[in-house]
Amino acid sequence: MEVSSQLCIRRWSTRHVAKWLKEEGFCEYVDVLCDKHRLDGVTLLTLTEYDLRSPPLEIKILGDIKRLMLSIRKLQKHHLEFLEELGFSSEASLGSLSPAVSPVQGTDWFCNGEAQRDCDDCEPVIDLSAEQYLYTNGKNKHPPRRLDPEYWKTALSCIYVFIVFGFTSFVMVIVHERVPDMQTYPPLPDIFLDSVPRIPWAFAMTEVCGVILCYIWLLVLLLHRHRSILLRRMCSLMGTVFLLRCITMFVTSLSVPGQHLQCSGKLYGNVWAKLQRAFAIWSGFGMTLTGVHTCGDYMFSGHTVVLTMLNFFVTEYTPRSWNFLHTLSWVLNLFGIFFILAAHEHYSIDVFIAFYITTRLFLYYHTLANTRAYQQSRRARIWFPMFSFFECNVNGTVPNEYCWPFARPTLLKRLIG
Repeated sequence: MEVSSQLCIRRWSTRHVAKWLKEEGFCEYVDVLCDKHRLDGVTLLTLTEYDLRSPPLEIKILGDIKRLMLSIRKLQKHHLEFLEELGFSSEASLGSLSPAVSPVQGTDWFCNGEAQRDCDDCEPVIDLSAEQYLYTNGKNKHPPRRLDPEYWKTALSCIYVFIVFGFTSFVMVIVHERVPDMQTYPPLPDIFLDSVPRIPWAFAMTEVCGVILCYIWLLVLLLHRHRSILLRRMCSLMGTVFLLRCITMFVTSLSVPGQHLQCSGKLYGNVWAKLQRAFAIWSGFGMTLTGVHTCGDYMFSGHTVVLTMLNFFVTEYTPRSWNFLHTLSWVLNLFGIFFILAAHEHYSIDVFIAFYITTRLFLYYHTLANTRAYQQSRRARIWFPMFSFFECNVNGTVPNEYCWPFARPTLLKRLIG
Protein backbone atom coordinates (compact mmCIF):
# COMPACT_ATOMS: atom_id res chain seq x y z
CA MET A 1 0.00 0.00 0.00
CA GLU A 2 2.89 2.39 -0.71
CA VAL A 3 0.87 4.50 -3.13
CA SER A 4 -1.99 5.05 -0.67
CA SER A 5 0.38 6.25 2.03
CA GLN A 6 1.97 8.82 -0.26
CA LEU A 7 -1.13 10.39 -1.78
CA CYS A 8 -4.85 10.60 -0.88
CA ILE A 9 -6.87 8.24 -3.04
CA ARG A 10 -9.18 11.01 -4.21
CA ARG A 11 -6.18 12.51 -6.01
CA TRP A 12 -5.11 9.31 -7.67
CA SER A 13 -4.79 9.49 -11.43
CA THR A 14 -4.77 6.56 -13.82
CA ARG A 15 -1.00 6.45 -13.35
CA HIS A 16 -1.38 5.92 -9.60
CA VAL A 17 -4.02 3.22 -10.18
CA ALA A 18 -1.65 1.48 -12.60
CA LYS A 19 1.09 1.54 -9.99
CA TRP A 20 -1.29 0.14 -7.36
CA LEU A 21 -2.37 -2.68 -9.69
CA LYS A 22 1.26 -3.62 -10.29
CA GLU A 23 1.96 -3.62 -6.55
CA GLU A 24 -1.02 -5.95 -5.99
CA GLY A 25 0.08 -8.30 -8.76
CA PHE A 26 -2.43 -7.41 -11.51
CA CYS A 27 -0.04 -6.14 -14.18
CA GLU A 28 -2.06 -7.76 -17.00
CA TYR A 29 -5.08 -5.58 -16.19
CA VAL A 30 -3.27 -2.24 -16.23
CA ASP A 31 -3.96 -1.75 -19.93
CA VAL A 32 -7.69 -2.50 -19.83
CA LEU A 33 -8.45 -0.69 -16.56
CA CYS A 34 -6.15 2.33 -16.78
CA ASP A 35 -5.32 2.91 -20.43
CA LYS A 36 -8.58 1.79 -22.05
CA HIS A 37 -11.20 2.64 -19.40
CA ARG A 38 -9.25 5.38 -17.52
CA LEU A 39 -9.95 4.33 -13.94
CA ASP A 40 -8.73 6.85 -11.39
CA GLY A 41 -8.73 6.57 -7.60
CA VAL A 42 -12.43 7.39 -7.09
CA THR A 43 -13.70 5.01 -9.77
CA LEU A 44 -11.37 2.27 -8.53
CA LEU A 45 -12.79 2.63 -5.02
CA THR A 46 -16.37 2.23 -6.24
CA LEU A 47 -15.61 -0.70 -8.56
CA THR A 48 -17.76 -3.80 -7.89
CA GLU A 49 -17.51 -7.45 -8.83
CA TYR A 50 -20.56 -6.95 -11.03
CA ASP A 51 -18.55 -4.33 -12.97
CA LEU A 52 -15.68 -6.79 -13.41
CA ARG A 53 -17.95 -9.56 -14.67
CA SER A 54 -20.18 -7.53 -17.00
CA PRO A 55 -19.44 -5.45 -20.11
CA PRO A 56 -17.34 -3.58 -20.97
CA LEU A 57 -14.72 -5.29 -18.75
CA GLU A 58 -15.98 -8.91 -18.79
CA ILE A 59 -13.00 -10.45 -17.00
CA LYS A 60 -13.22 -14.19 -17.62
CA ILE A 61 -10.83 -15.59 -14.98
CA LEU A 62 -12.72 -16.21 -11.75
CA GLY A 63 -9.62 -16.31 -9.56
CA ASP A 64 -8.46 -12.91 -10.81
CA ILE A 65 -11.93 -11.45 -10.19
CA LYS A 66 -11.96 -12.68 -6.60
CA ARG A 67 -8.38 -11.59 -5.85
CA LEU A 68 -8.90 -8.16 -7.39
CA MET A 69 -12.10 -7.65 -5.40
CA LEU A 70 -10.31 -8.62 -2.18
CA SER A 71 -7.66 -5.98 -2.85
CA ILE A 72 -10.31 -3.37 -3.69
CA ARG A 73 -12.22 -4.16 -0.50
CA LYS A 74 -9.05 -3.69 1.56
CA LEU A 75 -8.72 -0.34 -0.14
CA GLN A 76 -12.36 0.47 0.64
CA LYS A 77 -11.84 -0.47 4.27
CA HIS A 78 -9.06 2.15 4.59
CA HIS A 79 -11.24 4.87 3.01
CA LEU A 80 -14.65 4.44 4.63
CA GLU A 81 -14.98 8.16 5.37
CA PHE A 82 -14.34 9.07 1.76
CA LEU A 83 -16.91 6.48 0.61
CA GLU A 84 -19.48 8.06 2.92
CA GLU A 85 -18.74 11.42 1.32
CA LEU A 86 -19.48 9.82 -2.06
CA GLY A 87 -22.86 8.64 -0.76
CA PHE A 88 -22.02 5.06 0.16
CA SER A 89 -22.58 3.86 3.69
CA SER A 90 -19.87 1.93 5.49
CA GLU A 91 -21.98 -1.23 5.16
CA ALA A 92 -22.46 -0.68 1.45
CA SER A 93 -18.77 -0.21 0.90
CA LEU A 94 -18.11 -3.79 1.87
CA GLY A 95 -21.31 -5.50 0.80
CA SER A 96 -24.01 -3.85 -1.28
CA LEU A 97 -21.49 -2.19 -3.57
CA SER A 98 -21.08 -5.62 -5.05
CA PRO A 99 -24.59 -6.76 -5.92
CA ALA A 100 -23.50 -9.74 -7.99
CA VAL A 101 -21.61 -11.50 -5.17
CA SER A 102 -23.55 -10.68 -2.01
CA PRO A 103 -26.42 -13.13 -2.09
CA VAL A 104 -26.63 -13.75 1.63
CA GLN A 105 -25.03 -10.92 3.58
CA GLY A 106 -25.01 -7.18 3.01
CA THR A 107 -27.68 -7.28 0.29
CA ASP A 108 -31.23 -6.05 0.54
CA TRP A 109 -33.88 -8.24 -0.98
CA PHE A 110 -36.27 -6.46 -3.28
CA CYS A 111 -40.01 -7.07 -3.18
CA ASN A 112 -41.49 -5.61 -6.37
CA GLY A 113 -38.66 -3.15 -6.71
CA GLU A 114 -38.65 -1.90 -3.10
CA ALA A 115 -35.93 -2.70 -0.60
CA GLN A 116 -37.15 -5.00 2.12
CA ARG A 117 -35.14 -6.56 4.92
CA ASP A 118 -37.63 -8.90 6.54
CA CYS A 119 -39.41 -10.58 3.65
CA ASP A 120 -41.42 -13.63 4.57
CA ASP A 121 -39.87 -16.82 3.24
CA CYS A 122 -37.15 -14.83 1.46
CA GLU A 123 -34.42 -17.27 0.49
CA PRO A 124 -31.03 -16.55 -1.03
CA VAL A 125 -31.01 -17.08 -4.78
CA ILE A 126 -27.49 -18.47 -4.86
CA ASP A 127 -26.74 -21.36 -2.53
CA LEU A 128 -23.18 -22.57 -2.00
CA SER A 129 -24.50 -26.12 -1.61
CA ALA A 130 -25.62 -26.00 -5.26
CA GLU A 131 -29.15 -27.06 -4.42
CA GLN A 132 -30.57 -24.22 -6.49
CA TYR A 133 -29.18 -22.35 -9.43
CA LEU A 134 -29.53 -18.90 -10.97
CA TYR A 135 -29.94 -18.40 -14.69
CA THR A 136 -30.71 -15.22 -16.57
CA ASN A 137 -32.17 -14.91 -20.05
CA GLY A 138 -29.21 -13.02 -21.43
CA LYS A 139 -25.45 -12.69 -21.28
CA ASN A 140 -25.21 -10.66 -18.09
CA LYS A 141 -26.06 -11.75 -14.59
CA HIS A 142 -28.49 -9.45 -12.84
CA PRO A 143 -28.63 -8.75 -9.12
CA PRO A 144 -31.16 -11.09 -7.50
CA ARG A 145 -34.41 -9.45 -6.45
CA ARG A 146 -37.60 -10.53 -4.80
CA LEU A 147 -40.84 -10.47 -6.78
CA ASP A 148 -44.16 -10.86 -5.03
CA PRO A 149 -45.89 -13.95 -6.48
CA GLU A 150 -49.37 -12.47 -5.77
CA TYR A 151 -51.05 -15.85 -5.77
CA TRP A 152 -54.52 -14.34 -5.60
CA LYS A 153 -53.99 -12.63 -8.95
CA THR A 154 -52.74 -15.90 -10.42
CA ALA A 155 -55.90 -17.60 -9.14
CA LEU A 156 -58.01 -14.90 -10.83
CA SER A 157 -56.15 -15.40 -14.12
CA CYS A 158 -56.79 -19.16 -13.91
CA ILE A 159 -60.49 -18.55 -13.32
CA TYR A 160 -60.47 -16.13 -16.27
CA VAL A 161 -58.95 -18.63 -18.69
CA PHE A 162 -61.26 -21.45 -17.54
CA ILE A 163 -64.30 -19.23 -18.11
CA VAL A 164 -63.01 -18.23 -21.56
CA PHE A 165 -62.39 -21.88 -22.50
CA GLY A 166 -65.91 -22.74 -21.38
CA PHE A 167 -67.34 -19.85 -23.37
CA THR A 168 -65.26 -20.89 -26.40
CA SER A 169 -66.64 -24.42 -26.16
CA PHE A 170 -70.20 -23.09 -26.14
CA VAL A 171 -69.50 -20.85 -29.15
CA MET A 172 -68.04 -23.88 -30.99
CA VAL A 173 -71.38 -25.66 -30.44
CA ILE A 174 -73.27 -22.67 -31.87
CA VAL A 175 -70.89 -22.45 -34.82
CA HIS A 176 -71.30 -26.16 -35.54
CA GLU A 177 -75.03 -25.57 -35.91
CA ARG A 178 -74.36 -22.89 -38.52
CA VAL A 179 -71.69 -24.70 -40.56
CA PRO A 180 -72.38 -24.10 -44.30
CA ASP A 181 -73.72 -27.00 -46.32
CA MET A 182 -70.90 -28.71 -48.20
CA GLN A 183 -72.97 -29.16 -51.38
CA THR A 184 -73.90 -25.50 -51.56
CA TYR A 185 -70.59 -24.12 -50.28
CA PRO A 186 -67.64 -26.30 -51.39
CA PRO A 187 -64.13 -25.78 -49.96
CA LEU A 188 -62.58 -22.42 -50.80
CA PRO A 189 -59.52 -22.23 -53.07
CA ASP A 190 -56.32 -22.48 -51.03
CA ILE A 191 -52.82 -22.61 -52.52
CA PHE A 192 -51.37 -24.94 -49.86
CA LEU A 193 -54.35 -27.28 -49.58
CA ASP A 194 -54.68 -27.50 -53.35
CA SER A 195 -50.97 -28.30 -53.75
CA VAL A 196 -50.30 -30.70 -50.86
CA PRO A 197 -52.18 -34.01 -50.68
CA ARG A 198 -53.93 -34.77 -47.41
CA ILE A 199 -52.08 -36.88 -44.82
CA PRO A 200 -54.72 -38.72 -42.71
CA TRP A 201 -52.59 -39.07 -39.55
CA ALA A 202 -51.17 -35.55 -39.65
CA PHE A 203 -53.67 -33.91 -37.28
CA ALA A 204 -52.95 -36.50 -34.60
CA MET A 205 -49.26 -35.63 -34.92
CA THR A 206 -50.14 -31.97 -34.40
CA GLU A 207 -51.70 -32.82 -31.07
CA VAL A 208 -48.73 -35.02 -30.14
CA CYS A 209 -46.44 -32.02 -30.76
CA GLY A 210 -48.73 -29.92 -28.59
CA VAL A 211 -48.68 -32.45 -25.75
CA ILE A 212 -44.86 -32.64 -25.81
CA LEU A 213 -44.62 -28.84 -25.73
CA CYS A 214 -47.12 -28.75 -22.89
CA TYR A 215 -45.05 -31.18 -20.80
CA ILE A 216 -41.89 -29.15 -21.45
CA TRP A 217 -43.67 -25.97 -20.38
CA LEU A 218 -45.06 -27.59 -17.23
CA LEU A 219 -41.54 -28.71 -16.26
CA VAL A 220 -40.17 -25.19 -16.82
CA LEU A 221 -43.08 -23.73 -14.86
CA LEU A 222 -42.59 -26.16 -11.98
CA LEU A 223 -38.88 -25.37 -11.58
CA HIS A 224 -39.04 -21.61 -12.26
CA ARG A 225 -38.65 -19.48 -9.16
CA HIS A 226 -41.33 -17.01 -10.34
CA ARG A 227 -43.79 -19.67 -11.47
CA SER A 228 -46.79 -17.73 -10.18
CA ILE A 229 -46.06 -14.75 -12.45
CA LEU A 230 -45.42 -17.02 -15.44
CA LEU A 231 -48.68 -18.92 -14.94
CA ARG A 232 -50.56 -15.64 -14.58
CA ARG A 233 -49.13 -14.35 -17.85
CA MET A 234 -49.87 -17.59 -19.66
CA CYS A 235 -53.49 -17.62 -18.49
CA SER A 236 -54.15 -13.96 -19.28
CA LEU A 237 -52.64 -14.21 -22.77
CA MET A 238 -54.25 -17.55 -23.63
CA GLY A 239 -57.62 -16.38 -22.38
CA THR A 240 -57.45 -13.13 -24.36
CA VAL A 241 -56.48 -14.84 -27.63
CA PHE A 242 -59.24 -17.45 -27.30
CA LEU A 243 -61.77 -14.74 -26.44
CA LEU A 244 -60.83 -13.02 -29.69
CA ARG A 245 -61.16 -16.38 -31.46
CA CYS A 246 -64.72 -16.68 -30.15
CA ILE A 247 -65.61 -13.43 -31.88
CA THR A 248 -63.95 -14.22 -35.21
CA MET A 249 -65.40 -17.71 -35.62
CA PHE A 250 -68.87 -16.55 -34.54
CA VAL A 251 -69.21 -13.57 -36.87
CA THR A 252 -68.02 -15.39 -40.02
CA SER A 253 -68.67 -19.05 -40.90
CA LEU A 254 -66.22 -20.43 -43.43
CA SER A 255 -67.00 -23.43 -45.56
CA VAL A 256 -65.43 -26.76 -44.62
CA PRO A 257 -61.81 -26.90 -45.91
CA GLY A 258 -61.96 -30.53 -47.06
CA GLN A 259 -64.47 -33.12 -48.28
CA HIS A 260 -63.04 -35.72 -45.87
CA LEU A 261 -64.51 -33.89 -42.86
CA GLN A 262 -68.12 -34.71 -43.75
CA CYS A 263 -69.43 -31.84 -41.62
CA SER A 264 -73.09 -30.94 -41.46
CA GLY A 265 -75.02 -28.57 -39.26
CA LYS A 266 -76.07 -30.17 -35.96
CA LEU A 267 -79.08 -29.04 -33.97
CA TYR A 268 -78.89 -29.80 -30.27
CA GLY A 269 -82.49 -28.89 -29.57
CA ASN A 270 -82.34 -27.05 -26.27
CA VAL A 271 -79.85 -25.09 -24.20
CA TRP A 272 -79.16 -28.01 -21.85
CA ALA A 273 -78.06 -30.23 -24.76
CA LYS A 274 -75.80 -27.45 -26.00
CA LEU A 275 -74.27 -27.04 -22.55
CA GLN A 276 -73.64 -30.78 -22.34
CA ARG A 277 -71.90 -30.75 -25.70
CA ALA A 278 -69.88 -27.65 -24.68
CA PHE A 279 -68.80 -29.41 -21.48
CA ALA A 280 -67.66 -32.43 -23.51
CA ILE A 281 -65.53 -30.15 -25.70
CA TRP A 282 -64.18 -28.26 -22.66
CA SER A 283 -63.31 -31.38 -20.70
CA GLY A 284 -61.64 -32.94 -23.74
CA PHE A 285 -59.56 -29.79 -24.36
CA GLY A 286 -60.98 -29.66 -27.90
CA MET A 287 -58.59 -32.41 -29.00
CA THR A 288 -59.33 -35.27 -31.37
CA LEU A 289 -57.06 -37.48 -29.23
CA THR A 290 -59.70 -37.22 -26.49
CA GLY A 291 -62.56 -37.97 -28.90
CA VAL A 292 -63.67 -34.37 -29.57
CA HIS A 293 -64.64 -33.60 -33.16
CA THR A 294 -65.93 -30.15 -34.16
CA CYS A 295 -66.73 -28.28 -37.35
CA GLY A 296 -67.03 -24.63 -38.28
CA ASP A 297 -64.43 -23.23 -35.83
CA TYR A 298 -61.96 -22.30 -38.54
CA MET A 299 -61.16 -18.60 -38.15
CA PHE A 300 -58.67 -18.88 -36.56
CA SER A 301 -56.78 -22.08 -35.61
CA GLY A 302 -56.87 -22.83 -31.89
CA HIS A 303 -54.24 -25.55 -32.22
CA THR A 304 -51.84 -23.03 -33.78
CA VAL A 305 -52.50 -20.63 -30.91
CA VAL A 306 -51.65 -23.25 -28.27
CA LEU A 307 -48.53 -24.51 -30.08
CA THR A 308 -47.18 -21.01 -30.65
CA MET A 309 -47.97 -19.73 -27.16
CA LEU A 310 -46.28 -22.73 -25.52
CA ASN A 311 -43.23 -22.33 -27.76
CA PHE A 312 -42.85 -18.63 -26.94
CA PHE A 313 -43.21 -19.17 -23.21
CA VAL A 314 -40.67 -22.00 -23.21
CA THR A 315 -38.09 -19.96 -25.15
CA GLU A 316 -38.73 -16.75 -23.19
CA TYR A 317 -38.41 -18.24 -19.73
CA THR A 318 -35.38 -20.45 -20.25
CA PRO A 319 -31.77 -19.20 -20.67
CA ARG A 320 -30.62 -18.33 -24.17
CA SER A 321 -27.77 -20.79 -23.83
CA TRP A 322 -30.22 -23.71 -23.80
CA ASN A 323 -30.03 -23.97 -27.59
CA PHE A 324 -31.18 -27.58 -27.81
CA LEU A 325 -34.41 -26.89 -25.90
CA HIS A 326 -35.15 -23.77 -27.94
CA THR A 327 -34.52 -25.59 -31.21
CA LEU A 328 -36.74 -28.49 -30.11
CA SER A 329 -39.49 -26.07 -29.11
CA TRP A 330 -39.45 -24.29 -32.47
CA VAL A 331 -39.33 -27.59 -34.38
CA LEU A 332 -42.41 -28.84 -32.50
CA ASN A 333 -44.19 -25.54 -33.14
CA LEU A 334 -43.47 -25.39 -36.87
CA PHE A 335 -44.03 -29.10 -37.52
CA GLY A 336 -47.30 -28.89 -35.59
CA ILE A 337 -48.44 -26.05 -37.85
CA PHE A 338 -47.38 -27.97 -40.94
CA PHE A 339 -49.33 -31.04 -39.83
CA ILE A 340 -52.48 -28.92 -39.33
CA LEU A 341 -52.29 -27.87 -42.96
CA ALA A 342 -51.22 -31.32 -44.17
CA ALA A 343 -54.33 -32.78 -42.52
CA HIS A 344 -56.50 -30.22 -44.36
CA GLU A 345 -58.20 -29.31 -41.06
CA HIS A 346 -57.77 -25.55 -41.52
CA TYR A 347 -57.29 -23.07 -44.30
CA SER A 348 -53.84 -21.52 -44.62
CA ILE A 349 -55.24 -18.13 -43.64
CA ASP A 350 -56.58 -19.62 -40.38
CA VAL A 351 -53.12 -20.78 -39.40
CA PHE A 352 -51.34 -17.62 -40.54
CA ILE A 353 -53.68 -15.29 -38.64
CA ALA A 354 -53.49 -17.47 -35.52
CA PHE A 355 -49.68 -17.41 -35.59
CA TYR A 356 -49.55 -13.66 -36.22
CA ILE A 357 -52.04 -12.70 -33.52
CA THR A 358 -50.44 -14.98 -30.92
CA THR A 359 -46.89 -13.81 -31.54
CA ARG A 360 -47.83 -10.10 -31.69
CA LEU A 361 -49.87 -10.27 -28.51
CA PHE A 362 -47.09 -12.14 -26.68
CA LEU A 363 -44.44 -9.64 -27.80
CA TYR A 364 -46.59 -6.55 -27.07
CA TYR A 365 -47.46 -7.88 -23.62
CA HIS A 366 -43.87 -8.62 -22.64
CA THR A 367 -42.52 -5.38 -24.14
CA LEU A 368 -44.99 -3.35 -22.09
CA ALA A 369 -44.31 -5.43 -18.98
CA ASN A 370 -40.51 -5.30 -19.27
CA THR A 371 -40.30 -1.57 -20.03
CA ARG A 372 -43.23 -0.58 -17.77
CA ALA A 373 -44.21 1.89 -20.49
CA TYR A 374 -47.88 1.60 -19.52
CA GLN A 375 -47.17 3.45 -16.27
CA GLN A 376 -46.55 6.66 -18.20
CA SER A 377 -49.42 6.11 -20.60
CA ARG A 378 -53.00 6.68 -19.49
CA ARG A 379 -54.18 5.36 -22.85
CA ALA A 380 -52.37 2.06 -22.27
CA ARG A 381 -54.05 1.64 -18.88
CA ILE A 382 -57.46 2.31 -20.44
CA TRP A 383 -56.99 -0.07 -23.36
CA PHE A 384 -55.27 -2.80 -21.34
CA PRO A 385 -56.95 -2.76 -17.92
CA MET A 386 -56.40 -6.47 -17.24
CA PHE A 387 -52.74 -6.19 -18.18
CA SER A 388 -52.29 -3.17 -15.91
CA PHE A 389 -53.97 -5.03 -13.07
CA PHE A 390 -51.86 -8.18 -13.38
CA GLU A 391 -48.52 -6.43 -14.01
CA CYS A 392 -48.75 -3.34 -11.77
CA ASN A 393 -46.44 -4.84 -9.12
CA VAL A 394 -43.98 -6.66 -11.39
CA ASN A 395 -40.98 -4.38 -11.59
CA GLY A 396 -39.26 -4.94 -14.94
CA THR A 397 -38.06 -8.17 -16.54
CA VAL A 398 -38.73 -11.42 -14.68
CA PRO A 399 -35.32 -13.09 -14.22
CA ASN A 400 -34.94 -16.74 -15.13
CA GLU A 401 -34.14 -18.19 -11.72
CA TYR A 402 -34.73 -21.84 -10.92
CA CYS A 403 -35.17 -23.64 -7.64
CA TRP A 404 -36.86 -26.69 -6.21
CA PRO A 405 -40.61 -26.13 -5.81
CA PHE A 406 -40.56 -28.08 -2.55
CA ALA A 407 -40.00 -26.54 0.84
CA ARG A 408 -37.35 -29.09 1.81
CA PRO A 409 -35.48 -30.58 -1.16
CA THR A 410 -33.30 -32.60 1.26
CA LEU A 411 -36.29 -34.85 1.89
CA LEU A 412 -36.47 -35.54 -1.83
CA LYS A 413 -32.77 -36.35 -1.88
CA ARG A 414 -33.22 -38.85 0.93
CA LEU A 415 -36.09 -40.53 -0.92
CA ILE A 416 -34.04 -40.78 -4.09
CA GLY A 417 -31.20 -42.18 -2.02
